[in-house]
Amino acid sequence: MDIAMIGLGRMGANMAQRLHRGGHRVVGYDPGEGARQRAAEAGLEVVDSLAAAVAALPVPRVVWLMVPAGETVDQTLGQLTPHLAGGDIVIDGGNSNYQDSIRRAKALAEDDLGYVDCGTSGGVWGLQEGYSLMVGGEASVVEQIAPLLRTLAPAEDRGWARVGPSGAGHFTKMVHNGIEYGMMQAYAEGFALMERKQEMELDLAQVAEVWRHGSVVRSWLLDLSTEALKRNPSLDGIAPYVEDSGEGRWTVAEAIALDVPAPVITLSLLERLRSRESNSFTDRLLSAMRNEFGGHAIKKS
Repeated sequence: MDIAMIGLGRMGANMAQRLHRGGHRVVGYDPGEGARQRAAEAGLEVVDSLAAAVAALPVPRVVWLMVPAGETVDQTLGQLTPHLAGGDIVIDGGNSNYQDSIRRAKALAEDDLGYVDCGTSGGVWGLQEGYSLMVGGEASVVEQIAPLLRTLAPAEDRGWARVGPSGAGHFTKMVHNGIEYGMMQAYAEGFALMERKQEMELDLAQVAEVWRHGSVVRSWLLDLSTEALKRNPSLDGIAPYVEDSGEGRWTVAEAIALDVPAPVITLSLLERLRSRESNSFTDRLLSAMRNEFGGHAIKKS
């Protein structure tokens, strides 16, 4: 197939390369000159505008967006759609909110444009291992882009699926990321517990390696943790500050809206927020209260 990849950051550029290696023609565009240059050096066909990317494709055209979620997607669509025509397909492979995807699909359908929301998991390893693709949209539209999905996935017959109508792909990816938060938190707490038990003289990388084979807690996240611990056993130089992509927040909000208890995911999100407090007002007030009611000592900063 012929496809334009809009957004040539780490994910977009790697996906473009995997598609190119799979025999598809990929025309790449990114507003950043550096990103375009790196993509060109990797052997990709690169243009310097959205209009040029669309013009380079045969009709009907397929355009894949790998741009930051939120306003950037709407801005890109606003610049892109005047160059498209009925029957063309736009795919959003970023981490958009599923409600935005439903809204965008309805708006583009008025101009006879297909819109597919594709939750994409695989990170920087996707180029080599393939991507997990959770796809939402009309079945007939998804079928038209199936060759692309088969190439990006780990195998033609697994790792991708149309999971439902418009919005379903990004909804599924949102929940996926919420689960990921909880799994990561559980691993981190368990290893912190073993690290604190100094008298056991545990080699955490060794323990992780043992767990990787036959254990019920084995996973790709454990594989990655093992490699990180082998390279840097004491995690020197890494600040205890954890960002979040936003999808954990959306998952928690959705759980509340649907009256579904999700305590592990919720607490894992709150722990990330807590990691960013270098001088916690909460903890300082707790210390002050203990001093007030019980005369407990206050540790001075």
